[in-house]
Amino acid sequence: MGSDPFIAGPGQARTKGSDPKVALAWAREHLFSSWGNTAVTLMIVYLLWKLMLPFLDWALVKAVWWSPDGKACRVEDSGACWALIADKHRFMLFGTYPFDAQWRPALASLIFVALYVVSAIRACWRPWLALVWLGGLAAIGVLMWGGVFGMVYVENERWGGLALTLLLATFGIAIAFPLSILLALARRSTMPVIRWLAIGYIELIRGVPLISLLFMASVMLPLFLPEGVTIDKLLRAQIAMILFAAAYLAEVVRGGLQAIPRGQYEAAQALGLSYWKMMGFIILPQALRISIPPLVNTFIGFFKDTSLVLIIGLFDLLTTVKVSLTEPKWTGFGVEAYIFASAVYFIFCFAMSRYSQALEASLGAAQSRGTNGAGKGVA
Repeated sequence: MGSDPFIAGPGQARTKGSDPKVALAWAREHLFSSWGNTAVTLMIVYLLWKLMLPFLDWALVKAVWWSPDGKACRVEDSGACWALIADKHRFMLFGTYPFDAQWRPALASLIFVALYVVSAIRACWRPWLALVWLGGLAAIGVLMWGGVFGMVYVENERWGGLALTLLLATFGIAIAFPLSILLALARRSTMPVIRWLAIGYIELIRGVPLISLLFMASVMLPLFLPEGVTIDKLLRAQIAMILFAAAYLAEVVRGGLQAIPRGQYEAAQALGLSYWKMMGFIILPQALRISIPPLVNTFIGFFKDTSLVLIIGLFDLLTTVKVSLTEPKWTGFGVEAYIFASAVYFIFCFAMSRYSQALEASLGAAQSRGTNGAGKGVA
């Protein structure tokens, strides 16, 4: 059976040829390989044509980009009212944070993004990265609270928008992930008390919705505290979200642990490794590599679940978008507002998804090279 001269197979270099020929060969193989495939391709192209043209006309051609009073958006045959975003974007991104100090949550959000980017580079996976995170989080805390270096103190009840969403998601994942590993190991423990406590916690938390945990943290938790002791509302919400995420991540990690062959455990024990060394150096690295797709899926879901904090009065990104629509001059333009919120969520979630795919491919390639090298050495 012959091979297509324009498409390189696995491990083969692409043969000489112009890019149009390569593109035509790919389209012929994947889009027009049969009558049925051709019909489906043409139908999809037709539907996209019929849907995209009106959308682009509404979103770009006839759109209103600036109108302080919103009247231009209500003219007949006008398109999308992006003037809403232009007028309310600072409230959507920073909530009720003092207007003249909104550069502080903006800078804090940029620091968050910079920390994510640095952490995504494998060459930076060194012990000093923890110090970078500690320094970055300390800078974020100083910026958000203020009270030093001439910055006005801002209580966290006024934090909101994108900065609050990033704060809840980052601290939630950073603390819940190591806790989930301990829970997964505890659920597989040979000690019955530890195992049943872990099972009880995981099943209890996974059996109730996040909204109920947030209500418990906001309303019920203060009733159990000693008199005179209070916990900040934002901290209570963060604790509830950490406990919720840890239970779900624990099951993902446990699935990865169960996928490791029994021979890996026996080989580690034969080398005389202790339980924690076996887990830290042999089992967990393999289990976490296997679990990358479901882990990232859970991270993405958790990032979006931060929008539920609105039920306890915290103004996250989605809440600020909803509140913006209550202003009379912008009433009726919810589509544009939610498209803006969706775009922000999509950017972060899509970045996580693409990074996880790249990381999975990189780790898989490294493992393949290690296996091939070991095989050559034995040969």
